[in-house]
Amino acid sequence: MRLFGPVFLFTVGALFFRLKLYLDTPTNKLPILVMVALSCGYVGWELSRLTAIYLQARWPGLARIRQRLLILILAIVAISHFGFILRNLVHGALGSYPLVWPTMVDYSSGLGVLIFYATVTLFIYEGGYLWKQWQQTSAEKERLIGSEWQAKFDVLKNQINPHFLFSSLNSLSTLIAEDPVQAERFTNELSKVYRYLLHSNNQDLVTVADELRFIYSYEHLLRIRHGNQFRLMIEVPVSFHQCLVPSLTMQLLVENAVKHNIVSREQPLEVWIKCQDGQFLSVENKLQRRETPMMSSGMGLSHINNKLRLLQLGEAIVEETTLFFKVSVPLVCR
Repeated sequence: MRLFGPVFLFTVGALFFRLKLYLDTPTNKLPILVMVALSCGYVGWELSRLTAIYLQARWPGLARIRQRLLILILAIVAISHFGFILRNLVHGALGSYPLVWPTMVDYSSGLGVLIFYATVTLFIYEGGYLWKQWQQTSAEKERLIGSEWQAKFDVLKNQINPHFLFSSLNSLSTLIAEDPVQAERFTNELSKVYRYLLHSNNQDLVTVADELRFIYSYEHLLRIRHGNQFRLMIEVPVSFHQCLVPSLTMQLLVENAVKHNIVSREQPLEVWIKCQDGQFLSVENKLQRRETPMMSSGMGLSHINNKLRLLQLGEAIVEETTLFFKVSVPLVCR
């Protein structure tokens, strides 16, 4: 393209914009006119190409197309004037035309052709860049969709995980003998957990109120299993209960906290669910990692981030210190 592009533009310009000029040019001056036009055309092409590459590196991606287009318009004007001055200087140096200040007619007609050249060249490279970016974005979206469905499949497998069901039924059987009233409540909460898991898995966004109602049921199961060794504190103002979050977000984050941290009488695990600045819902826990990490697929936070990207909400913010671990997800408040 860099080899034949300037020749093509010169041919189009000569036939449709400057045919009269070439027909009126004396035969002895015609080769010089063509040579200067082609040489300056190659210079203008390379200058336009490098400008487009610089702008794409400085303001990359589809999201910054407005910034690039604004600078491209200014670049077209600058490159066109540079080409106009360069051609006149070269002709003056070669003696093919006298080096004089151009009239308004000469300036207008000459600059118009160069604006056409610069516009076509810049938008060839910008168009090619946009096409590649669109292809990459489409491929990334397909990858995320595939990852989302894989994550949904993994979540669904976890919903019917025999180990979780066995542990729950084992706790239930113990309660039936020791505390029938508590056993009945445990059964009710367990049914709520499974019902919510099965229904919400197909929803992208749910209200904070729905998610918190589910967390209260899930907390009861954890308290039955761990007793006072697990403590959940929820500090979310009622005014934010109608905001939306990705479904199962809180459950996955609380589950991760229990899975990766020590839960014992000596080191009870404390978990907080808070609302931050009305923009984020966060799950924070005391950091007391297990000495032997539990087996994990790593799909919890990955699932949340993939869903956030698909919903164009960004990514979860992860903060970790020696004392605590916190994950914040964006709230959608209307």
